[in-house]
Amino acid sequence: MSSTSDMDALRRLSEAILQRSRFLITSHPRPDGDSIGSQVAMAAALRELGKTVRIVNRDPAPPSYFDFPGVSAIEIAPQADGDYDALIVMECGDLARPGVAGLERYFTINIDHHPGNTAYGDLNWFDDSAAACGEMVADLIDVLDVPWSVEIATHLYLTVLTDTGSFRHGPISARTFELCRRAVDFGARAVSVAQTAFDSNSLGKLKLIGALLGRMELAADGRLAILDLDDRLLQETGADAHETDGIINMPFMASDIRASALVRTERDGQVRVSLRSKGDLDVRTIANAFGGDGHRNAAGFTVKGDTATVRRQVVDRLTDVVASLSRQS
Repeated sequence: MSSTSDMDALRRLSEAILQRSRFLITSHPRPDGDSIGSQVAMAAALRELGKTVRIVNRDPAPPSYFDFPGVSAIEIAPQADGDYDALIVMECGDLARPGVAGLERYFTINIDHHPGNTAYGDLNWFDDSAAACGEMVADLIDVLDVPWSVEIATHLYLTVLTDTGSFRHGPISARTFELCRRAVDFGARAVSVAQTAFDSNSLGKLKLIGALLGRMELAADGRLAILDLDDRLLQETGADAHETDGIINMPFMASDIRASALVRTERDGQVRVSLRSKGDLDVRTIANAFGGDGHRNAAGFTVKGDTATVRRQVVDRLTDVVASLSRQS
């Protein structure tokens, strides 16, 4: 973070925060490591400043994340109630994205690193050069002159570790590794954070991974992997619905696979599609076509419709993109 526009945004955000006392923090449904880490680190910094803070999300964190400090205090609710001076929304393109009712009544600070943000806040800070929202939170904590505690450092490290897929997709910069260096200096235990985030899952999730990979479909001459998930498979394997984080990256263990799609049928009739890719293969454009968003190598969307139809449309689009890149190489 060095541009004049970023410095101006940080100054406005820090002034607004210092002038207020009661804060509500939220982020997107089905929170991942960046969402959880950004919220908890920000909340810890605000409490160091003597502020009152509540974190309210629509969905709980993945089970393994409850071993991190502060995560158990996150409230799960369909609606935000209470008197707050400001709402801080992390990595949501619009105010409907968190899935929590009642947010529109508050003075809103919008912090996001995903392209396509609608600048819905009273104050907006968008930085698509950040590898994780946690990089932006780290900059804001520094401008607020709050020293990094072990809790803050741990969660900032978690944001970068998980949102880059263990440093396998970007945008990754020197700024990313400087955050990691500082986090370790301030007490984050890098190995422990990684083991907790990635190696503390249930046996059910392990069985789910095996089942998904066992029935994985390949397309585009073996360069595209498609994984299909529904409640029946969750029940058969004994996995929890919140244990699917990271599974979409498993096909990339095979060097030939360039893109991966996880198609999940929801109970309410919606179809949720997660997309991942390697290198220059841009899956965000595909997510955009269905009303979704994300990054070049990590994106997704949720639509109402027939699963087979949505799946076919996604596979066709991904196949075209993979084929196009192959012709260029």
